[in-house]
Amino acid sequence: MFRNKEIRRFAVIFLIITGAAAAAGFSVSRESGLLILITAAAFGTAFFIFTRIRYRKLAELADQIDLVLHDDDGICIAELDEGELSILQNEIAKMTTRLNEQNAALRQEKVNLADSLADIAHQLRTPLTSANLVLSLLKNEDDPVRRKILIRENEELFAQMDRLITSLLKLSRLDAGIIEFQNEPVNVKELMDMALRPLLIPMDLHDITLRTELPDRMIIDCDAGWLSEAVRNLVKNSMESAGDSGTIDILCSDNPLYGEITIHDSGRGFGNEELSHLFERFYRGENSAVSGYGIGMALCRSIIIRQGGTVSAGNHPEGGALFRIRFPK
Repeated sequence: MFRNKEIRRFAVIFLIITGAAAAAGFSVSRESGLLILITAAAFGTAFFIFTRIRYRKLAELADQIDLVLHDDDGICIAELDEGELSILQNEIAKMTTRLNEQNAALRQEKVNLADSLADIAHQLRTPLTSANLVLSLLKNEDDPVRRKILIRENEELFAQMDRLITSLLKLSRLDAGIIEFQNEPVNVKELMDMALRPLLIPMDLHDITLRTELPDRMIIDCDAGWLSEAVRNLVKNSMESAGDSGTIDILCSDNPLYGEITIHDSGRGFGNEELSHLFERFYRGENSAVSGYGIGMALCRSIIIRQGGTVSAGNHPEGGALFRIRFPK
């Protein structure tokens, strides 16, 4: 207690005042001097006792904080009746709870990171193995036609790996909060044109009929570049589901609460087990393309949610898959 400079200063001032008061009292009478000394001693003793109790409680709190700093999750701080110390105890309890939650989140992040790295390694291993096999075949292949076929196969394998790595980099940047979305009013017709333009030729090659219903003046507050990529990923999934000679319907609607984009295909829809895992990373449903990696849907969900929207998947009452994107007003 007396290690505290303020306590030492108070004790010195208290003794000086007591000595001066006692001297003045003795100058009047002996009884007055003794009364002053007894009163000062009583006040000094009471102050010493209460201060010692307070410092002991503070020492207990300091020990508890030390336990927190040493990752003791089972910390239990005793209740205190005093006002200031009770407030301090409550703040420490809040801090402890928050730190425990953050530690748990960090531990879970480490687990997720380890799982993601394992998934990435697994996803890259297959095309790398195939590319190595193709290269070994190229070494012993003399037929020019066969060599061209093998080279094209290798180019496609490297293109697949490039798409995977690009998508993973986008996901990691979104998770880290590095990307800042430039939300601004965007006309839905312009947004859908940006999203669908790269897919029109593949749709034509597979004889997929695209039907759209887009209001002229519907506006959504979003980052057009990123949201168009998310929509494109959903339409790609619908193309895989619809298959050759299938149909895809895109309907946009607006109300006072939110703007909505729905994508419906003529495929067979999703199984009940698929729906709960559809937006998970590296998950590939029954209808996924052989060359898919299960990244597009996870990327789509991350893009939409981080812009304040929602995305859901289900089965249309008339059959086929149904994706629903909503952005609140």
